[in-house]
Amino acid sequence: MRKKKFSYSLDFSKIDFRKHPELYIYDHTEKGVLLIEPYKSEVLPHWRFKTPEVARESSSKIYELFLEYKRRKDFVGMDMAKKFLQMGITRARRYANHPSGRKYKKGTREIIPIVEIDEEKAESARIFSEKYYLAKNDEVYQKLMKEHKEKYEK
Repeated sequence: MRKKKFSYSLDFSKIDFRKHPELYIYDHTEKGVLLIEPYKSEVLPHWRFKTPEVARESSSKIYELFLEYKRRKDFVGMDMAKKFLQMGITRARRYANHPSGRKYKKGTREIIPIVEIDEEKAESARIFSEKYYLAKNDEVYQKLMKEHKEKYEK
């Protein structure tokens, strides 16, 4: 049996995934992070990585949300909070490596060479990484992910 894949074909503007977790398809990537409501609206306002201090505050708040979703046994919320932590790592690393935030030369797939690492952004990525791995490796999260896949993705 083939695994269900995340689909952008849903009308995300009309779906409350808290009420309809059966429509949520788990994906280990950041797919859907800016589409899945009401979680996007709950987590996004706290997502910042400009400096290590900002990243520390942001990642702590997002991890608090993860723990609140965990308390409610809300797998979709937990997964979305984890994805925002993951996105904190990837975006901070992108800006650490490329001050403009652009990885590729405009209009091409040619990677812009890394000239100098922005250590402040690299530290922000490391800070997000700590919380991300706490969330990703959480036993309840792992259990709920397995249950979600078995219930809705087969």
